[in-house]
Amino acid sequence: MELSLLKSKIHGACVTAADANYEGSVTVSADLAELVGLEEYERILVGNLASGERLETYVIYGIRNAGAIQLNGATARLGKPGDRLTIISFGLYEAEEAAIHQPKVIFLDEKNQVIKQH
Repeated sequence: MELSLLKSKIHGACVTAADANYEGSVTVSADLAELVGLEEYERILVGNLASGERLETYVIYGIRNAGAIQLNGATARLGKPGDRLTIISFGLYEAEEAAIHQPKVIFLDEKNQVIKQH
């Protein structure tokens, strides 16, 4: 049996831009995505801490070390620059893997700099 567990989490990401004319997704600086093991085009669940909105979309990598967190397409209607987000992904794990699994988690400040990691 496979279990669906938290794989990756970026907590407190600050929205830097929103572009309703883009084709969709959430842009995440490549360095931040890689720290938590988010693959480009991976499905994510996003919670907007300001509005309570939750949405599902996918990740595209932004410029490394730019601190970009951009809402794109219809997603841009669910938040605005300055809103804080939690970005998460889940993975499927066999029972043996689940017993030792530890998700990759980072906490960001208002400039999308890592303040805590585990």
